[in-house]
Amino acid sequence: MDELIFFDTLRQGLWISTLISAPILGAALVAGVGVGLFQALTSIQEMSLTFVPKLLAIVAVFWVSMSFMTATLTSFFHDEILPLIAGG
Repeated sequence: MDELIFFDTLRQGLWISTLISAPILGAALVAGVGVGLFQALTSIQEMSLTFVPKLLAIVAVFWVSMSFMTATLTSFFHDEILPLIAGG
């Protein structure tokens, strides 16, 4: 395999992983900032208060964006990886 093809495929794979992880990381960021602001305003310093809302937000966003993630990974595998395996 040529180095150019290898690095191009690696670059595309890293970009796909960035696209797939962005909604989940964004939801965790928004939930964390919201809970942190709530804790700062009310002076409640409970450790489980930061964990549970983040977990619920991540699970909800994952459930909503699961079809997008699956379609993106499937198209990448079909369009980029399978032709390399088949020798094309």
